[in-house]
Amino acid sequence: MQKTSAWPLAWVYAALVVYASLYPFDGWRVQGIAPWVFLWAPWPQYWTIFDVISNVLGYAPLGFFFTLSFRRTRPTLPALTVATLMAASLSWMMESLQFFLPLRVPSNVDWLLNVAGAWLGGAVAIVLNWAGVLARWSRFRAKWFIADARGALVLLALWPVGLLFPAPVAFGLGQVYERLEEAAAGWLQGTPWLEWLPLREVELQPMLQGAEVLCVLLGLLLPCLLAFSVVQTLQQRWVALLVFLTMGLFASVLSAALTYGPVHAWDWTSSEVRAGLVGAIFTSAAAVFLSRRACLVIALVCLVLQLALLNTAATDAYFAVTLQTWEQGRFIRFHGLIQWIGWLWPYVALSYLMQRLSTLSPRDI
Repeated sequence: MQKTSAWPLAWVYAALVVYASLYPFDGWRVQGIAPWVFLWAPWPQYWTIFDVISNVLGYAPLGFFFTLSFRRTRPTLPALTVATLMAASLSWMMESLQFFLPLRVPSNVDWLLNVAGAWLGGAVAIVLNWAGVLARWSRFRAKWFIADARGALVLLALWPVGLLFPAPVAFGLGQVYERLEEAAAGWLQGTPWLEWLPLREVELQPMLQGAEVLCVLLGLLLPCLLAFSVVQTLQQRWVALLVFLTMGLFASVLSAALTYGPVHAWDWTSSEVRAGLVGAIFTSAAAVFLSRRACLVIALVCLVLQLALLNTAATDAYFAVTLQTWEQGRFIRFHGLIQWIGWLWPYVALSYLMQRLSTLSPRDI
């Protein structure tokens, strides 16, 4: 068996598919009919090309990651068949559960498109493996990254995805305190446990300009430090620096273009953001020369500091207007997928950094 990053990516993506399929989780009801009757129901009369593409593309990565995982760890199994059956079973369960949600409509067409998307994704993995692309990736990974780099690679792959969902502060992932507080108050409303919630003496205040600059700097520095802790050589660190700074900028530009339109793709670059970008470039360049242990320690400190700054500041009053584009428009299908990555990425990274530091080998000190 080989260790592969495909397994954790497959399970993370499967969890996000479950969330996106059942969102918004409101109004569960029982209708007294078997939830799987959608399989032999008449085909829907109205559908759009966006529905077709989103259903196919939504399950394609799942089929790709599952097929790749089985090819790497269970080469004796028919990887494409097993991966397609797993994706088909997951899609069937999600469509059946949607029968209990008034805002979701189970559809046999959606199920077939999901299965087709999973098969196509798995077929891509088979073709890439047959063409030797995956073997070249294995050689590239062995040349560029340390042996125990799987967790960091998964986090680095998910980081730009989390940036696609609009954030109150550029590169500021993990600002969840206000939302958790509001959600807890809503869940406990009308119960005696509502009084158990801690009360603040003063309301959260908007973030100061200096704190915003620091958050932007830390948000870009973190993936660079994480990459520096797993690449092999100094020259490779310079390449990683360029790659992740570019990926962060591209993801933020794409997020703004999807939210406000292509003509507003760069509107998020305020003076504070530009100052943070410049600071991140110089700070990351200086960190290239640090040891792996130093990179991990500094990344841990930076992550804790950024989370503290973000979660002790109020979100922008106009930020809710921005979210309406995603939560009420066509991005609703991808709302949960990207939002949860942006919320959870820093906390998973925090756990990973503490685990790496506790098991660091002497040669990395």
